[in-house]
Amino acid sequence: MSQTNPEEQTNTTTAWQRFSVPYEFPVCFTSGLFEPGNPLLRDTLCRLEPNKRHRIVIFADSGLLDAIAGLRGKIQAYCLAHAEHIDLVADPVPMPAGEKLKSELHFVEQMQKVLFEHHIDRHSYVIGIGGGALLDAVGLVAATSHRGIRHIRMPSTVLSQNDSGVGVKNGVNLFGQKNYIGTFAPPFAVLNDYEFIESLPTREKISGMAEAVKVALIRDAQFYDWLEEHADDLARFEREAMSYMIQRCAELHMHQIGQGGDPFETGSARPLDYGHWAAHKLETLTRYHLRHGEAVAIGLALDTRYSVLSGLLEEGAENRVCALLERLGFNLWHASLEMKNAAGDYEVMQGLRDFREHLGGELTITLLESLGRGLEVHEMDEARVIEAIDWMKNRMPSHRSH
Repeated sequence: MSQTNPEEQTNTTTAWQRFSVPYEFPVCFTSGLFEPGNPLLRDTLCRLEPNKRHRIVIFADSGLLDAIAGLRGKIQAYCLAHAEHIDLVADPVPMPAGEKLKSELHFVEQMQKVLFEHHIDRHSYVIGIGGGALLDAVGLVAATSHRGIRHIRMPSTVLSQNDSGVGVKNGVNLFGQKNYIGTFAPPFAVLNDYEFIESLPTREKISGMAEAVKVALIRDAQFYDWLEEHADDLARFEREAMSYMIQRCAELHMHQIGQGGDPFETGSARPLDYGHWAAHKLETLTRYHLRHGEAVAIGLALDTRYSVLSGLLEEGAENRVCALLERLGFNLWHASLEMKNAAGDYEVMQGLRDFREHLGGELTITLLESLGRGLEVHEMDEARVIEAIDWMKNRMPSHRSH
């Protein structure tokens, strides 16, 4: 038992500083965002200061700039048409897409230099046009320059419009860890243009649908039923079905972030990361040859089968989930699931340890107790995970006849 030193000062005084900051930002869905007759961008910039000419810098996915004919010109023409309110201080700055942008820190410095050279201040705007990786990186640049510059996201992929674009996280990778460097900083606005979706390659359109299945599985049985009912329409990328899927998925993510009680993830529960402990590891094991959504689809199938093996979910539900994912176009097997290290352990299991560390030492994993209702657990049995992996492998056509 420690002894109190009589010479120590014991008259400590503590004053508590308390304040709260409300957060709100619009998430808009439109088409033809850069058509001069569409006032959305202009009105968004003028929301707080309607009579000011607003200085903006735009960082855009270089592939998107090449894929959509005349996009640079459309952006410039829009700003000229609304020159009374918009000052585009430089041509849209092209940036690489995907994990390359998040994994090489010199791109962050390059973007910060652009803001510095053009004297972009806290009343200016940084706009990111691209997928989730670009929005993550641009958001980090905006949040850390001048301690925070207004940031407008313009998601250009299914995955970023229905999931990552509406969140409050920004980040880049370091030391082989996804999003090791990052911030919680809500955007000023999120402007979704469906025309970006129509320009995507088939693989990218499919990839983003995994997050819709995920959020339906943990939060909305009715939406899950809708996904099954409209799976063929979604597989054909029919506009009406795709638009509803994107918007409903975004709404469910927004509700969880805004009403779930932990928008800045101070606790250990991560319901929106259902299926992600394995997905994140599969991405790194494949050096990102697996798209995020493709890895998530595999992770969903794995954790759904694990839920059945654990007695939480009724037998047969995993077949229903896998059938939906496959109808949407996902391949639910990858050889990296079986990769082993020198000690003979499954590499994918490191994903659980990474998850535990990310959560501060206490593992919290979302599983399913029904299709539409998630359940938090605090341990995963490795033997049961391997059993689920074996089940997934045996579903492959090449194994069914054996």
